[in-house]
Amino acid sequence: MAAMNDMEKKLAEYKCDTNEAVCLKLVRFPEDIEDESTTFHPEYSHQLYGDDEVAFGYKGLQIQLYYSAGNLSTLFKVKYTARVTDKFDCVEPDDVEGKIREIIPAGFCCNTDDFISLLEKEANFKPFGSLLHTYKVHNVEAGEDLTYQIHKVDVLCPGFREYHERLQTFLMWFIETASFIDVDDDRWDFFLVFEKYNKDGETLYATVGYMTVYNYYVYPDKTRPRVSQMLILPPFQGEGHGAQLLETVHRYYCTSAKVQDITAEDPSENYVKLRDFVLVKLCLTLPSFSSEKLSEGFSEEMASEAREKLKINKKNQRELTKMRKCLRPEELASHISQMDTRLQHEELEKSYQDVLAEYRRVLERLAQA
Repeated sequence: MAAMNDMEKKLAEYKCDTNEAVCLKLVRFPEDIEDESTTFHPEYSHQLYGDDEVAFGYKGLQIQLYYSAGNLSTLFKVKYTARVTDKFDCVEPDDVEGKIREIIPAGFCCNTDDFISLLEKEANFKPFGSLLHTYKVHNVEAGEDLTYQIHKVDVLCPGFREYHERLQTFLMWFIETASFIDVDDDRWDFFLVFEKYNKDGETLYATVGYMTVYNYYVYPDKTRPRVSQMLILPPFQGEGHGAQLLETVHRYYCTSAKVQDITAEDPSENYVKLRDFVLVKLCLTLPSFSSEKLSEGFSEEMASEAREKLKINKKNQRELTKMRKCLRPEELASHISQMDTRLQHEELEKSYQDVLAEYRRVLERLAQA
């Protein structure tokens, strides 16, 4: 038994948290490769390494996935300080490298010098598609306003398909239930965010984030754009790019008479909060939401104009929607019927307070915008 405990302790030393082991970078300059401050890590790694997000068989494991900032040319290396051997009764280490190879497209580098040579070609990279919106964000560290662009892209744009294959690998690390999409379906729209920056006197572009939207058919001649995936890469999060992207996408679809309304596929809580802010901001541009009209309270005119001009679809009760996802129909009916009046009032009060808190948050953000 003592020998078994010793063996278990020894094996435990060869377990690594894959969220810490996976090291991601967006590289602009060769010196970024060795600069630890430019490294960021996944929020999730369970889709590759299991629910416990642990890799066995290594000490000091580092799975390096470094991307050039614009074109996302990829450097992939696996490092470790020790690895299990035959002395552990033929215990095999996990195939951490094979898991990565399942999601990254061919053509990546395994050699740093080869990657640096690709980095030198970044000046040739230009954003795909058509420019929809340009905006600036003040960067405290740089002490200046930085310029960003949002582009709409068609999958037939030369080079985009290969670029998108590299870009979508980030989904696995930052969206809990992410999956890759079939880009051969021409109903997909792609929206990309880029930062303009200077390097040795040249203007270059860095990838900031993106959104995919699927256009569903609505009888007889309409479409219903549904936001499928949205990701702002971690180095750029918290700077307002998500709001800029979502607002730009809404404005783009609102100009089309063929669009019935705009929806989202299984939206996260963070997405719902962002959408609420953006939609309130857009509503304030409508005549029915003028300060004079707002002082008179909410009206059917407001709801009608928002639906017509901003393509806002009717929202279901969030809590009921959540229960529908988790419970079978008979369980849901039973749950609702068994809720006594007191409990219903408690649930209603909680929902009411949650809504008030969300309203306050949106109003505070609008005041700062």
